[in-house]
Amino acid sequence: MNPNLDLLHPYPFEKLAKLKANITTLTDLPPISLGIGEPKHPAPEFVQRVIADNLERLANYPTTKGLDELRQVIAEWATRRFSLTPGSLSAELHVVPVNGTREGIFSLVQAVVDPSKPGARVVSPNPFYQIYEGAALLAGAQPHYLPCDESNRFIPDFDQVPAQVWDDCQILFLCSPGNPSGAVIPRETLAKVITLADRHDFLIASDECYSELYPDETNPPEGLLQTCAAIGRDDYARCVVFHSLSKRSNLPGLRSGFVAGDARILKDYLRYRTYHGCAMPIQHQLASIAAWQDETHVQANRAAYRAKFEAVVPILSQAMDVAYPDAGFYLWPKTPVDDETFALELSARQNVHVLPGRYLSRTVDGHNPGENRVRMALVAPLEECIEAAERIVNYLRTR
Repeated sequence: MNPNLDLLHPYPFEKLAKLKANITTLTDLPPISLGIGEPKHPAPEFVQRVIADNLERLANYPTTKGLDELRQVIAEWATRRFSLTPGSLSAELHVVPVNGTREGIFSLVQAVVDPSKPGARVVSPNPFYQIYEGAALLAGAQPHYLPCDESNRFIPDFDQVPAQVWDDCQILFLCSPGNPSGAVIPRETLAKVITLADRHDFLIASDECYSELYPDETNPPEGLLQTCAAIGRDDYARCVVFHSLSKRSNLPGLRSGFVAGDARILKDYLRYRTYHGCAMPIQHQLASIAAWQDETHVQANRAAYRAKFEAVVPILSQAMDVAYPDAGFYLWPKTPVDDETFALELSARQNVHVLPGRYLSRTVDGHNPGENRVRMALVAPLEECIEAAERIVNYLRTR
């Protein structure tokens, strides 16, 4: 077996299951899960109809590159959404469909990392989406973690990173809006990172799968390619972004997303994928075309999350230090006791389930930026989210 498999950490939900393996639930209240970031809003009916109407395409092999129409629709959507220079994002050169951002992130790292170079690193925020780390380890690179905590508004302080780390860096992962904090990286910081990538020759991989969940309809989060356009970088050199229909369109089971950006990187990445065998089923591609072309259901989705935040945050604020995120569907509150104790007792006493923050981060130089925080995913129906918040307050007042 690949010896790097032994370097992988247990996945956060595996840790959570182990934590709660022997607890006794002390209440008859029904369970409410805020632990897993799986959208629970209904999948758009028009997308379901497209799949149902094209089941005969199960008889066809899909191509790795995907349908021309899908790539064109994605290029048009990204150009509109991120104010790109018209025509600069080529469907032929700058877009590759993937089976969700998780698969795309993992496979891109395998294609890009050169483990033969001494000190090969993949740099990521901390806390982080665990695939960044796992993909790096299995590609033969060393993860390097940049702390994201309240002191830096949950965005890495790139000025504090030693030059040697940048010299060794092959991929820098960004996550904006952030998982779990929801923090959005501003344009000036993205421009600074692009300058660093040019100076030290590394790839910026921006995970933007929460970009369409934001509170202010007039102020959507900026993306990496949008910053490229703003500074005149229409070749998107050293920049790629990941997007998905999972959160935007409540379609996590469709496994549909895309990578877009640097044509030089994506040319070889597509060659890798041809052997990797990750072509998206044709009926899923056709459904994806319909989803990317419609914004009405996305606006309704944002409104539903907005209603949850507006209802839940004031309730939790009675007993916790909690703030509205910039975007996304997570809350990242401080806990008055350590995060594992909080999650364990809350499960036992109130049957409400959250994820300890330390499971999403690593301890570096004695500091774990996830400790004494928990991630709450407001994915349950509004009434359940409100009830969960009330139970959490009751737990804190009676513990």
